[in-house]
Amino acid sequence: MSQPIITVAVPSYNQGQYIEETLESIFKQDLPVEVFVLDGGSTDGTVEILKKWSGRLSGWRSGPDDGQAAAINDGVKMGTAPYVCWLNSDDYWLPGQLIRLLEALEHDSTVPMVYGRVENLDENTGKHSSVWVESFDERRLAKRCIISQPATLIRRDVWQKVSGLKAELGMAMDYDLWWRIYRQFGKPKFVDELIAINRQHNDTKTQSQRHLHYREAIEVVRTHAGYVPLKWWFYQPYSVWIKAAVNWYRKR
Repeated sequence: MSQPIITVAVPSYNQGQYIEETLESIFKQDLPVEVFVLDGGSTDGTVEILKKWSGRLSGWRSGPDDGQAAAINDGVKMGTAPYVCWLNSDDYWLPGQLIRLLEALEHDSTVPMVYGRVENLDENTGKHSSVWVESFDERRLAKRCIISQPATLIRRDVWQKVSGLKAELGMAMDYDLWWRIYRQFGKPKFVDELIAINRQHNDTKTQSQRHLHYREAIEVVRTHAGYVPLKWWFYQPYSVWIKAAVNWYRKR
């Protein structure tokens, strides 16, 4: 087998209805990858699926852990490939698109990380919508997270030098990581290609804990930008309370 070029960490918890499609999408990339699944102790059939895939996985575990960020850090640490990323167990990559990110990193050795476009898939309606992603700009990053995590690829040495994700963050760990990479290594590069699908369903942390996510994101902005743009306060009623009410209604 070829030496793996990308380490993929897959954090998981009770996403048994989605994780098989996630794994299929990783191995359909036609790239030498090493995949580590870090399951938090699922009780919904996930373990049976992981046993089925164990021959293709570079490693997996299932049991209590210290949270999503810590699990992702563990998964990346298990690997040796020069590029790293993570894919949540309810998201998936489009066929053959991961190579677009890899090519961009290999084309320019000065770029610390790259990111592409993502679409949301609403599991309640089946509708697709574009995630807000745009070319990198510090002022824009302060106003919103313009990088969508499922379509990112990072150099391992960059990941190691910033010490990966902050395990104490439970919601906006990716937003914080983009800031730290930018501050230490310069601008990430935007690849204008649709790379991944982000599932939106009632049980995601973003949907079920919107107020915590918003609060943590504001603190990330305050820490790294030194101020909080007014946009965060203007959009809070819609982004937190109205969307939370819609999610509550759907789960009834």
